Amino acid sequence: MFRTVSLLIMLICCCVLLLPSAGLAFSGSELMDLSLEELMEVEVTSVGRKLQKVSETPAAVFVIHQEDIRRSGATTIPEALRMAPGLSVARIDGSSWAVASRGFNGRFLNKMQVLIDGRSVYSPPFSNVHWDMQDTLLDDIERIEVVRGPGGTLWGANAVNGVINIVTKKARDTQGTLVKAGYGTEEEGFAALRYGGKAGERADYRAFVKYFNRGALQPNDYGYLGEGEAHDDWNAFRGGFRLDLAAGSRDEFTLQGEAYSGTEGQVDQLWLLDPTVSYNQRVVSDTPFAGGFLLANWQRQLADGGDLALKAYYDHSYRDEQALGKAVWKVFDVDFQHRFFLGRRQEILWGVGYRLIQDEVEDGDLVTFEDGSANDQLFSLFIQDEITLIPDKLRLILGSKFEHNDYTGFEYQPNARLAWTPNKHHTIWGSVSRAVRTPSRMEDSGNVLYTVLQPNLFFPSPLPIKVVIDGNKDFDSEKSLSYELGYRFMPGGGFSLDTALFYTRYRDHRSAEPLSPVFDPVPINHLLYAFQEDNKLEGETWGVEVAVDWLVSPWWRLQGYYSLLKLNLSPESGGEDYISIWLYEESSPQQQWSLRSSFDIGRNWDFDLWLRYVDSVTVYFTEIDDYYGLDARLAWRPRPGLELALVGQNLLEDEHTEFQAEFGRAATVVPRGFYGQVKWEF
Repeated sequence: MFRTVSLLIMLICCCVLLLPSAGLAFSGSELMDLSLEELMEVEVTSVGRKLQKVSETPAAVFVIHQEDIRRSGATTIPEALRMAPGLSVARIDGSSWAVASRGFNGRFLNKMQVLIDGRSVYSPPFSNVHWDMQDTLLDDIERIEVVRGPGGTLWGANAVNGVINIVTKKARDTQGTLVKAGYGTEEEGFAALRYGGKAGERADYRAFVKYFNRGALQPNDYGYLGEGEAHDDWNAFRGGFRLDLAAGSRDEFTLQGEAYSGTEGQVDQLWLLDPTVSYNQRVVSDTPFAGGFLLANWQRQLADGGDLALKAYYDHSYRDEQALGKAVWKVFDVDFQHRFFLGRRQEILWGVGYRLIQDEVEDGDLVTFEDGSANDQLFSLFIQDEITLIPDKLRLILGSKFEHNDYTGFEYQPNARLAWTPNKHHTIWGSVSRAVRTPSRMEDSGNVLYTVLQPNLFFPSPLPIKVVIDGNKDFDSEKSLSYELGYRFMPGGGFSLDTALFYTRYRDHRSAEPLSPVFDPVPINHLLYAFQEDNKLEGETWGVEVAVDWLVSPWWRLQGYYSLLKLNLSPESGGEDYISIWLYEESSPQQQWSLRSSFDIGRNWDFDLWLRYVDSVTVYFTEIDDYYGLDARLAWRPRPGLELALVGQNLLEDEHTEFQAEFGRAATVVPRGFYGQVKWEF
């Protein structure tokens, strides 16, 4: 009943805003700085490692612009990613998210490459992204490029189902001072300060600091935490800088860095061979994390229209989580690429790279490692040839990445892409791509205490049963072969349609194969059921993604998408793992849709509504109900540079659950929330 009433209220508000009332006299000011036609001409780098127009890219790419982020009311990067079709974004608790492209969602997702200004933010011990550690000043983000589908040919292993590249603004675009602060029901205070200036005629710089504190949420309906707060409060401090230098007419140099520190609370479900606590215990703990990076980038434009680029970065991260243990990892990466033209119809792009990963780990309550430290090296080479078959109409792109890693040795990831642009209103593209996901330290030499079962709970056993998953030195890469077909329609008049169909075949997928149970008397008599990491699952995914952008009038814009995903897994020959099938197959929603409505009310007011639907999922044998979400934002600019905003999130219900616990961590509900924000730029 509440959902129905809320939807009616939203529709009434939309209708009222459309009435030709003098009290709502709309000005002719544009909703966005760019028209839809100009937005389709925005250049991205994630598809081809070069600047190219969105309308011409032979891949399923979606761009989240700075204006989209501002008007969405998002306060974190994962919240902003909900705007992209084909992505499933689920909040687990106050500080952690599960973000995936085209299936296999989870906190420890390992099939998507995430980059910030071209710097990989993967966590090497678990081969995942800790979203609570990935942040920056959202006002400094120029765009977020989301590529659904394989990107291994250019970005290497683990870009199996997609690439997310967060691109920040140049320093010359952030001159002056920005001050921002806010407070709300969940946001218990946040503030940011940024200053940008010039250093001589050729150099621009900026520096920023930000802090936030989020309060604890409430337990979900599944009984893992009991009553009261969930102890998942979250706070962090971050500061950074960027320096852009134009060294002559053809050379550009960028140096940027950040440092951060924070703490998040959590409740862990720990498994113990101790009957006095029913073989499990809930433990409240804090997870401190910290880190920083330094990135340097040099680019030179060549006389023939080509270019050279050299990028190097050093990343240092620290995290201490009770269930998973303490981990310190250091990444040094250097990457060189060269683009040139071979005749009039061929454009060659090639490059080489080297990455050194050093990590030190200490055992946690649920995870142990055979080796306390590791030094892993990755060598890579890629080459791509873009061939113009018919000038301005038909292009063929062929390429492959070749890598050597310390776990599986040599890997290759080729692809072929074809783009046909019969005229400026239509683009049809297709691709065939092979990608791999290489093992992590966890799968190679880690061990996970999965659960402890009480005597005679599920099985007729007088002894408790300890279930563990052991790493495997022979664990191989997961392989995928993807077929994609896309169509873009841009008839003009402020309308665009972008569609993508995909089918992906997986083989040698991660499985947990059962070993023979054994009796173990330490620390008490129990049966040990061990599973070993292996590559004995195969499967397929297929689906469709549709995105529509319509500038209804100069003051009203509608943006929507619909995504359908189907995933089927089965054991390969000799495989006996059916549990992983249940865990993976329904961890991402089959259907999702989103509709965003952005109004300019006069010259000084914005009103934004964002309605979305997410299908039900099943995570760790727990079914999570589908849900509708509605966010609203009202902003007023009483003078140039000053903005006051009020944001309401998840307005249709008091709370809902989006995901479930993994590796002991207990999930919580996502509540209805409100916050106010003041931003001043001068």
